[in-house]
Amino acid sequence: MFEFFIARRYLRAKRKQVMISVITLISVIGVAAGVMALVIALAITTGFSQTLQRNLLGLTAHVSIQEKQPGDGISGWEQIVQRALKLPHVLNATPGLYEPAYITGPSGRSSGITIKGIRVDRGAPLPDPLVHLKAGSIENLRDAGGLPEIILGSKLAEAIGAVVNKRVMLLIPYGEMTPLGYRPSFLPFLVAGTFETGFYEADYSWAFASLGTVQKVYSLEDVVNSIDLKLDDVYKAPLVEREAEKIIPSNLVAVTWEEQNASILEALEIEKLVTVITVGLIQLVAALNILVALVMMVMEKQRDIAVLMSMGARARQIRNIFMFEGALIGTVGTAIGLAVGYTLCYLADHYHWIKLNEQVYNLPYVPFNTQWTDGVWIAAAAMAVSLIATLYPARSATRIAPVEALRYE
Repeated sequence: MFEFFIARRYLRAKRKQVMISVITLISVIGVAAGVMALVIALAITTGFSQTLQRNLLGLTAHVSIQEKQPGDGISGWEQIVQRALKLPHVLNATPGLYEPAYITGPSGRSSGITIKGIRVDRGAPLPDPLVHLKAGSIENLRDAGGLPEIILGSKLAEAIGAVVNKRVMLLIPYGEMTPLGYRPSFLPFLVAGTFETGFYEADYSWAFASLGTVQKVYSLEDVVNSIDLKLDDVYKAPLVEREAEKIIPSNLVAVTWEEQNASILEALEIEKLVTVITVGLIQLVAALNILVALVMMVMEKQRDIAVLMSMGARARQIRNIFMFEGALIGTVGTAIGLAVGYTLCYLADHYHWIKLNEQVYNLPYVPFNTQWTDGVWIAAAAMAVSLIATLYPARSATRIAPVEALRYE
């Protein structure tokens, strides 16, 4: 169609239209910069969100059955586990006993930890961090002879100088009952292995031991304080939560992983929204550049427009010429922005360009996680903004009167 042909010719530089061409080039760069910035910003927020979610799901239950008010623990947990296994979407149900402790390593350095008691029977499902240990073996926890054994997070072991098959000392705050009440007790443990999740907080402050061992050292009966359900689909957690509420005693409550980490997930969603709005302002600047370029184009091309209209060109065709110009600027800028943005994200994620302080961010580097769906809506938004910017100059072009424009030619 001739509208597209003319639009393309108008965008080519001529000596007397250098300023228009410069503004057009700036418009293309602006669109490309906005698209690239949005791709990178969303890749970072998505990377943080998915990495954090993956780490959280590897450490916490998809649905957790707990006491409404902390008390003496959940007794009769075996029956609850059997009932929970019959719920839809539940892959496994495992008891857990979480207790605080203070650990001292061979180096003399100490740290506060959370020790989790788990079932280590053969065939019993293991927490994700223990499926592939960094060092040692889960079999050591199953050996009932000798000193009680423990598996530490890799960062924790490094901080206190602990190594596999060496002793560490645990300070149990409420370890021994006396006539005057509980008093702390010091117990030697043997390091059975170390695990690494990539999540600093877990690797520095978590430890695992057999359920029987934890119950014994804390002077507890056969009780747990959590029953962790793992699902075949994490987004079915609200459904499983409602079903679990029907089979558990009234003193217990079911909690989803989203509810347990609501503050973190909400903060990530708000961060993503703010990022999109802030970076999206670059697209508005690019749209203003397109508007200026086309307004100047209309002023420059009044004679040409008048000639076309006198030759029979309709108002709709004149309008289409300038809308095609905006579409071309938007298309070229969007294509460049997507190509550069996705390339930079791939390189930054693959080569870990941006390092982080693990103690602050829980991650060793900034993850860039791109999604094709983000690229689609970013491209659509960029094209929409570019086309909206053409409406005023295109409408102005159709109002040019051929007689007035050619009077003095």
